[in-house]
Order: sequence, then C-alpha cells, then structure tokens
Amino acid sequence: MFKRIGPGVLVAAAFIGPGTVTACMLAGNTFGFSLLWAMLFSIVATIILQEMAARIGIITQKGLGDVVATEIEKPWLKWLVIALILGAIVIGNAAYEGGNIGGATLGLQALFGTTYTSFYPLIIGILAFVFLYIGNYKSIEKILVSLVLLMSISFMLTAIVTKPNIMDIINGLFVPKAPKDSLLTIISLVGTTIVPYNLFLHASLVSKKWHLASDLKYARRDTFLAISLGGMVSIAIMITAAKTQNLQIENVLDLAKGLEPIYGNSAKYFMGIGLFAAGLTSAITAPLAAAFVANSCFGWNASMKDKRFKSVWMFIVILGVIFMSFGIKPIEVIKIAQISNGILLPIIAVFLLWAVNRTSILKSYKNTFFQNVLGLIIVLLTLGLGILSVLKVIGIHIFN
Repeated sequence: MFKRIGPGVLVAAAFIGPGTVTACMLAGNTFGFSLLWAMLFSIVATIILQEMAARIGIITQKGLGDVVATEIEKPWLKWLVIALILGAIVIGNAAYEGGNIGGATLGLQALFGTTYTSFYPLIIGILAFVFLYIGNYKSIEKILVSLVLLMSISFMLTAIVTKPNIMDIINGLFVPKAPKDSLLTIISLVGTTIVPYNLFLHASLVSKKWHLASDLKYARRDTFLAISLGGMVSIAIMITAAKTQNLQIENVLDLAKGLEPIYGNSAKYFMGIGLFAAGLTSAITAPLAAAFVANSCFGWNASMKDKRFKSVWMFIVILGVIFMSFGIKPIEVIKIAQISNGILLPIIAVFLLWAVNRTSILKSYKNTFFQNVLGLIIVLLTLGLGILSVLKVIGIHIFN
C-alpha cells in the first residue's frame, strides 16, 4: 500500500501551509465548531477536482498546461489562459513563498525560542533548496510524506489534548450554519483548500508515477486518502482553536500560548512541530508546482534536473528567503496573485469539467453523469468564490 502512496500526499502538503493554518485557526477562534462543515465541503470538492486532474494526467501522460495549450484552439484565448496561469501560479507562488518560510520560522520559534530568529528563514530556505536540488521525484516524495505524517500527528494530538465534545464536532460537520459576519471566513476556508496550482501539480506528478489506465484505481485511492488526511489536519486546527474563543488570538504562537495554562507545554511543542512541517512542505511544493506549471505551459518537456526547471524553483525559493529575511511585504504582488487566482480558479474548474467530458482526451474514461453533476456544483461554487475574492481584494464588500 505504501508503495502506491505519492502525488496525493504532495497535494495535501501543498494546501496545508501557513495560510491554511491561519484561516483554520481564525475560523475556530471566532466561530468555534460552527464552520467545520465548510472545511468538510472544501475537502470533498478538492477530492473531486483533483481526481479529474489526476485522470487527465494518467490517461494523456501530459500536464494540465499541455492539455490547455493543445485543446484550446483560438490562439488569443489560449495565450490569455496561459498568461493567467503563469501570473497566478509562478508569480503568485514567488510572493507567497515568504509566507511559507515565515510559517516554518514560527514553528521553530515555538520549539527553540526567539534567540536565533534571524537565522530561521535562511535555514528553512536552505532545507527547501537542498530537497528540491536533489531533483529526484521519489526522494522528494518520501521527504514530504514523512513531513505530512509528522504534521498530521502533531496537529491531531494538539486537538485531542483539548478534549473536545464529540457531539459538538459532529453537529459542526454535518449541520451547516453561517453565523453573523462569517461569510468571508467561509470563503477563506474554501479558497485556501481548493487551490488552482494543485490541479497542475497533481496532473504532472501522476503522469510521472503512473503510466497505465489500470493505475487509475491507485491514483484515486491515493487522492482520497491523502486529501482526507489533509482535511483532518485542517479540522484538527479548527477544533484546537475553538477552545480559545475567549482569548485574543493573532497568530499560531498565540494559539499555543493560549492553551498552555490548561494543557501545559505539550500543546506548544505539538503546535510548533506541526507549523514547522506545514511551512516547510509548502516552501517545497510551491516552487515545485511553479516549475511544473512553467514546464507545462512553455512546452519544455524538461526533467526535474533540467536547468530551466531548476531556475524557476530556485528563483522562488531565493525570493521567499529575501522577502522573509528583510521583512519585505510584496503586498501589490500578492494582490495581483489573489486577483489572478480568483479569476483562474473558475476558469480552470470549467476547463477541467470540459476536458473530462471530451472523448478525444479521455476516451472511455470521461465523466459519468453523476460526476458531471458534482462538477457543475463545484464550478458554480468556484465562480462565486472567484468573484467574491476579486471584489474583496479590490476593496468592494458586498457582505458585512
């Protein structure tokens, strides 16, 4: 079974970064268990979309960017979509990489104190650089599987330590509620889980690991188990934060400190290990995804050891270390990336649904009627999410 584990875990490693940890923490701290259903819905939607991307990767043996370039016939539309993809993913990941490294730095601060804080971003950057420079998919996969398991155990143990009420959790998961002022939090939970670059990353990775249509069952099992595990981590963070509703929490370290008087130092260390692993996995997967996207969009057909492939992830890791080390906040770049992501997510969701219904692409492995119904619901969700995300970034608030 463990030999079949792979790309799905990398997808889980990619979406559970510092941004997800923060969104889940704030959701739990502000609304308790009320928004657990939103995370459950996000995980189900992610599994459905990622399965479609994985199916395209295995059957076509191409990345999603290659399929976009091949299947969109109108040149202006093709280059518009490719420009959006590159803007949202390559430039966006460069802007977000500082946050990934910053999240891992917070984890090290929880574990080892703040005495050597100025060195932590460089240490994280070097670790990410070394793991990626190995240039061997199987080695990177093993490293990330280990880190994801470490992160999962850490966050879940932290949630167990808080001794939550099981019935409250079940009620939060299966009875949808939208407390006052919770809409933007719901949007952030969905947006931090259904990530456009993960669709590209997954399609590229499964085509490297599996080459036969008969391998689809392994890819589906891998996707379901890995993303479900990632969802459990996100839910565990929300459950942990729900215990601090009466406390003013601004970051994850505050969350750990808030639990100390009741649960001792164990919560701080579990939280520190989990946050370090979350930051480091995202600091590795974000540059890796950007390199795969550039490789696919430009038609390089390059290996992970190719200079062009390496130059993309090197650029992103180095930029992330610089942003974090010197306290640079590329706000405008992040805003552009968020707007691009808000536009890109529904476009890619629509393209995915279109592609998985084309016999010329998937032959007999195209979508069933039931899969199309689920896909259409998710497309409508991502469209609404994309519109609201763009409006939020440019400062227009429809809902208070």
